[in-house]
Amino acid sequence: MANHTDEYLERQYLVSSFDVADRIDALLEAAVPPTSPNAELYREMMLTVARMAEADRNRWDAKIMMQTLRELEASFDMLDRFKRRRKVTVFGSARTEPGHPLYQQAKELGEILARHNLMVITGAGGGIMAAAHEGAGPDSSLGLNILLPFEQGANATMQERNSHLLTFHFFFLRKLFFVKEADALVLCPGGFGTLDEAWEVLTLVQTGKSPLVPIVLLDVEGGTYWDKCLEFMQEEMVDKGYILPEDMELMRLVRTPQEAGREIARFYANYHSTRWYGSKFVIRTNHRLTDAAMSHLNEHFASICASGDFKQVPYCSETHKEPEFCNLHRLEFAFNARDLGRLRQLVDYINQPENWHN
Repeated sequence: MANHTDEYLERQYLVSSFDVADRIDALLEAAVPPTSPNAELYREMMLTVARMAEADRNRWDAKIMMQTLRELEASFDMLDRFKRRRKVTVFGSARTEPGHPLYQQAKELGEILARHNLMVITGAGGGIMAAAHEGAGPDSSLGLNILLPFEQGANATMQERNSHLLTFHFFFLRKLFFVKEADALVLCPGGFGTLDEAWEVLTLVQTGKSPLVPIVLLDVEGGTYWDKCLEFMQEEMVDKGYILPEDMELMRLVRTPQEAGREIARFYANYHSTRWYGSKFVIRTNHRLTDAAMSHLNEHFASICASGDFKQVPYCSETHKEPEFCNLHRLEFAFNARDLGRLRQLVDYINQPENWHN
């Protein structure tokens, strides 16, 4: 603290002489709609900023806070317009040339996804990103660009539909939205950035920090990129006990864009989404499961239950409080929140049509 004056040490007490909390409450009363359920959350956000202002952090810390809040708010605002459409995030090299078979695959993948009303999210750059957006077209494309000193500029599709483009200063915020908005992820071969995204996505899903979604590894017929990655995972991670064998079920290797599309469609054949209600984990489904399927779950998937068994429960307005999902069925159990690979196997099982009531 040798570089700070006594005034710096006293500043928090000088500032605290004002009733900051009362002033924040008055501002919130003027700004927040009276029926908003988020008033307490906004209050805590503003108190957090006030605490930082009281401490008067260094300028770099203050800039990080300011830029983070600004980018988050802008992202929430833009992406809210597309919240009713499912989205697929596509990763891959920015350096893949238009004549390369991988480029053509990514372009065809974009066409297939858009044809099924799925939006395509990429990093908005060239290569695989440009190809997927080119195939999807501007109306079905979202771009999450990053400011870099080289290489990264918005591709032609994103320049055509600039209102679908976000530009980030921080990688960590961009990565948040790649995963937060994704109902599926397709990873094509690429460099450090692609592998970084692959490991992060797998980590988030494996640890339950991100909802379960299909993770598809796409390569051309005869390609070895993902084969060698999977071989490394098996020999160096599974065989040595660093991950569970079932964790390998979190991803699927495919060789064509059509296979990638079918893999995503299969995942949502019956499965819709998940949510925690206290200690109970609920899988929302489009179809009710048969009694035989329920018996199978309780016999073969009991290990992922911390206690009790699997039950199908009706929608409850007081508990679930989701009128927009009231028509969905619910599979409820006390998930141990650990065996996500095994949970993926359960999802594959409930997606089989022979396990549904007609």
